Amino acid sequence: METSALPRFAAVGAGRMGRGIAIAFAYAGRRISLIDLRERSAEAWHKLRAEAQAEIEASLAGLAQLGVLEAAQIQGIAARVNFVKAADAPAALQAADLVFEGVPETLSAKREAFEQLNRHCRLDAILTSTTSSILVTQLAALVLRPERFLNMHWLNPAYVIPVVELSCHPGTDPAVLARTKSLMEAIGKLPVVCGASPGYIVPRLQALVMNEAARMIEEGAATAEEIDKATRYGMGLRFAAIGVVEFIDFGGCDILHHASREMSASISPQRYTAPAIVDRMVEEGRLGLKSGSGFYEYEGRDVGAYRRDVLSRTLGMLRHAGLWQAPASETRE
Repeated sequence: METSALPRFAAVGAGRMGRGIAIAFAYAGRRISLIDLRERSAEAWHKLRAEAQAEIEASLAGLAQLGVLEAAQIQGIAARVNFVKAADAPAALQAADLVFEGVPETLSAKREAFEQLNRHCRLDAILTSTTSSILVTQLAALVLRPERFLNMHWLNPAYVIPVVELSCHPGTDPAVLARTKSLMEAIGKLPVVCGASPGYIVPRLQALVMNEAARMIEEGAATAEEIDKATRYGMGLRFAAIGVVEFIDFGGCDILHHASREMSASISPQRYTAPAIVDRMVEEGRLGLKSGSGFYEYEGRDVGAYRRDVLSRTLGMLRHAGLWQAPASETRE
């Protein structure tokens, strides 16, 4: 049952990201205010609201078509989103415990938005920015009581992908981070934490992969279709079962060291030279699972059980992709 004692949420900016965040909370049974800070004519406001409502309902209808929810649930979920025009924004912001700023990606737009958030939000409210390009350390200076502020990067579609990346600045209160993680976990999200670094975690990794894929097409090394087949059912399938850093340890840091040396010589030293930490770990004999220590520690761990767990995860992804084959019942010539 929804009660006034539950935390209250607000997404500032009624564009694509704000709408996705609104769906995520509404789907999880939470009410959320979708706030437009821009002063508009009555006609323009009604047009924006109608567009936002139509997109939210269409997204939910798409989930219903895939069997994620019943069509009869769409209107009830969509009704949890409260559309708020600029004139009513102060009251909605005053009521919010957790606020997501999602205005356009310019410092001037962010500054204007945070001026209003500073003016109308409670001092104990947690403020976040969904920016994908501006560092949390830059935005913290715009926030009254910056200890309650952090960046939060959602992966599209925001209402489907579980990971949200939380980027903290040195002044972020650990209690605020813990509270934010707890609130996101309560709606089924999987928060991961990183520092004030460009690209967060996922965009920084995926940009390298996407650029390299484009280069391979440009060089004639492989077609787009073959690259996509290889990434979906090779690299992607493996990394859906085992994390990138875990994969380094599982295969051996020395394997990465040698592969990087060869490709830096044959393809590009700028793109493939291993970072110093990899060379240092190889020199120290910290090769991962096979040496008992790598990026993770394996001392005292049941290595056999761990290997079986990794295999089980991988087989699970194979079955999900429809690629698992039972063993042949007879010898084939």
